[in-house]
Amino acid sequence: MKRHLILFATTCLLSLSAALHPASAVIVVPEGNRNATQPNIPVASIKRTGELNTTHEAKYQKIYNLLKSDPKLRSKISSVARTYGIDPVHIVGALVGEHTYNVDAYDRLQTYYVKAISYVKQGLSFDYQGESIGDFIKRPQFSSCAQYRDSLRLWTCREGVWESDFRGKTAGGKRFPDNRFAAVFFQPFYAGQTFGLGQLSPLTALQMTDMVNRYSGLPKLDADHATDVYKTIMDPDFTLPYMAATIRESIDVYRRVADFDISKNPGITATLYNTGGADARARALAKTNAGRAAAGQPPQLPEENYYGWLVNNKLDQLKALF
Repeated sequence: MKRHLILFATTCLLSLSAALHPASAVIVVPEGNRNATQPNIPVASIKRTGELNTTHEAKYQKIYNLLKSDPKLRSKISSVARTYGIDPVHIVGALVGEHTYNVDAYDRLQTYYVKAISYVKQGLSFDYQGESIGDFIKRPQFSSCAQYRDSLRLWTCREGVWESDFRGKTAGGKRFPDNRFAAVFFQPFYAGQTFGLGQLSPLTALQMTDMVNRYSGLPKLDADHATDVYKTIMDPDFTLPYMAATIRESIDVYRRVADFDISKNPGITATLYNTGGADARARALAKTNAGRAAAGQPPQLPEENYYGWLVNNKLDQLKALF
């Protein structure tokens, strides 16, 4: 009789828990990789690394050694992470991924400050074939974006309009390249280039400027002042808040849209830092899991790419930095 009462009580508690925590409750994504082996590294990264007569492991060691040997840099990372309410290992993960698979790290943090000054002296602008970005976004195709006041939604909307109305098309008698918005208008040196310690693109900085202004009090960026944008993404004191804001937004959007808490898995946040498009990816995952739920299947967890896999694989070493 006592056993039956215990079973009954347990059943009631489970029913109450289910009522309080429905299927749509946020799921914490645990630490670690979902993939047993590293997903394929892009050929471009392999080729670029080979041309520099180095290896991905050597590049990892270089950025790791910069972090390990520079307490001021670690202190800056910790301070910024606290401001944005994230674990500093998320910022470190993004740094490690960028400098392992994209560019080589400089040996000293001071070099990034020197580079920032050199870009400021060049006098830059964002344009395509003589049409400035300020004039371009006044075209009528962008009128629907005027409803947004937040920089993230505003520039994400404009990026969407580029994809639907301009990319690879002729508009107003002008032919536009079949390339990303960021590559055509926001990278005057060469397409695909990102900059600085955080390897941020100017478009990402413009998207995140309102959040950084709210959290860190830094001045808002303006696309008509390209030099200020480049100084921001080159100067570590400005770059780190923008990195943190980008990561914070990814964590927030996955919780809000896909019902996943990815704050405990730096490999996932690093993956999103690498790929961009956290909102679209969260929506795609939410749609997939709605179908799985309808079929009585468990939800599919977010998965790391090759870049995030490395971060999770090195997590103990990276955590030890702090």
